[in-house]
Amino acid sequence: MSSSNEGMNHNRNSERRAVRKIVGITLAALILLIITGGLFAFFYIQSALQPVDSNDDTPITIEIPIGSNVSAIASILEENEIINNDRVFRYYIKFKNESDFQAGEYTFTKAMTLDDIIESLKSGKVAKEPVYTVTIPEGKTIDQIAGIYSKKTNVTKKDFLETVNDPAYIESLIDQYPNLLSEDILDAEIRTPLEGYLFAATYDFYEEDLKAEQIVEKMLNKSNQIVQPKHKEIEKKDLTIHEAVTLASLIEKEAPKEEDRKKISGVFYNRLDQAMPLQTDPTVLYALGKHKDRVLYKDLEVESPYNTYKVKGLPVGPISNFGENALDAVIDPEPSEYLYFVAAPNGEIYYSNNYEEHQKLVEEHLR
Repeated sequence: MSSSNEGMNHNRNSERRAVRKIVGITLAALILLIITGGLFAFFYIQSALQPVDSNDDTPITIEIPIGSNVSAIASILEENEIINNDRVFRYYIKFKNESDFQAGEYTFTKAMTLDDIIESLKSGKVAKEPVYTVTIPEGKTIDQIAGIYSKKTNVTKKDFLETVNDPAYIESLIDQYPNLLSEDILDAEIRTPLEGYLFAATYDFYEEDLKAEQIVEKMLNKSNQIVQPKHKEIEKKDLTIHEAVTLASLIEKEAPKEEDRKKISGVFYNRLDQAMPLQTDPTVLYALGKHKDRVLYKDLEVESPYNTYKVKGLPVGPISNFGENALDAVIDPEPSEYLYFVAAPNGEIYYSNNYEEHQKLVEEHLR
């Protein structure tokens, strides 16, 4: 009987030792896993906090759109290889309690630290001074834009115009900007495919040897940034992007004052609704291909898909670039019964409901 009890005790002790051994091994494994995981996390975070490449000072220009939150900014920075990890960057910002980042265009490098990047975003200052700063006003044609760049940068007017009229390049841009450019710009009757799509703004460039393609794509990026958020509103007006850009260019040329733009837009919509030709003089001047202080009756007879005295509806394409409020006027025209307006030399615009009233205003203000 005693030997039996001794055997049972021996078995229990063996089981206890085995359990203790298993528990010990498991705890050791867990501790090792925790230490390994901790070390991995430490080195992972440490790596993510370092510059992407301390030896690379190549400028990288990015755009932080208005209204971007920290997550959006972090994603843009990671996509452009300015930071190693967007999640770690967000946690770092939260840890340091940073905020009030500024929208705008920045030039960073892969060698910048997170603190340098954060400081730039807070101050709105770029990391490097631009080589060229070029302002493109509203209401300018491609030809005029090319002339401005030829005076302000190393890109000649000839090179710029050859680039924006290169069919293969235009095809590639349609693929690159599918939400902005469409096959409409390939219409054989359009004078210059990108007319109207190079947005009016001030642009900074950081390369000495600038290429025309860099200019074009920077301007298209800006256009895309302005137009894309308005897609749904444009669709509600039963317009394509090309039609909206075209109408915005007409409003830009007809209304020098912002307060007149929505009213003139309303007039254009009224005429379109009644199948009346738009009869806007800037389209005649564009069709003629020259500037004149006054459009003559004989000018109205020019045969052109741009001449809105001859064609019904909108012209075949835009006649200039435009400002954002001209596009806003397309989306939100001011309702009225007006069908005519007269732009006086002093900048005032006079509206009328019928042709008789319009003729009186013409006599009064233009003759």
